[in-house]
Amino acid sequence: MPINYTFIKKMKMKKLNLLVAFIVLFNCEHKAQVNPKQQAVINATPIEVPLENGMARAYFASGCFWCVEAIYESVKGVQEVISGYSGGYTENPTYESSNTGATGHAEAVEVIYNPEVVSFETLVDVYFASQNPTQVNGQGPDNGSQYRSIIFYQNNNQKEIILGKKSALANKLNTNIAAEVYPFQKFWVAEDYHQDYEKRNPGNRYIIGVSIPRLERFQAKMPQVLKENH
Repeated sequence: MPINYTFIKKMKMKKLNLLVAFIVLFNCEHKAQVNPKQQAVINATPIEVPLENGMARAYFASGCFWCVEAIYESVKGVQEVISGYSGGYTENPTYESSNTGATGHAEAVEVIYNPEVVSFETLVDVYFASQNPTQVNGQGPDNGSQYRSIIFYQNNNQKEIILGKKSALANKLNTNIAAEVYPFQKFWVAEDYHQDYEKRNPGNRYIIGVSIPRLERFQAKMPQVLKENH
């Protein structure tokens, strides 16, 4: 049977065209995913928050801020935890706007703590012990970029602590750790009704089914860091 070189050539050209189309499509999709405003936040110089009355501040994003607020408030040396938004590129984010995923912000908390009692390093340990460190863009049932995990650093020392612990955890679990590492820029305080939400709404179905179990799992992992009344 004679070889049909014309047919073979057409098939090769068809495969080549498909390959080129795939490469173009991939590159277009990849470029579409890059947000220059978000990249500018990631590349920014960190802002260091000065001590106030001996108290330091640290910032974390780890899913729903109702859950994270309750976790850090149970830790010795933590004076107060405030729910809010951070990590994005828009001014004055709100709960409604952050939920669109279009602000770049994630639900976050400001942890006001006594560095003489609890170190930033311990707060990072609390962070990883109180979440699923491999879940991307969310925690538990909460999914979306507004629920992504971010640890914010204010100086090179904090950055080294975060990266060291993240690397050690990745090696221990033999997998990628989802938490992003951002230079701290600004924290936007959330609406009043979000503050101390778990304390003020113990009968809420989400609090009962998600927030409290998450708190209890953390407390079982790190009982040595808990306040006496927790």
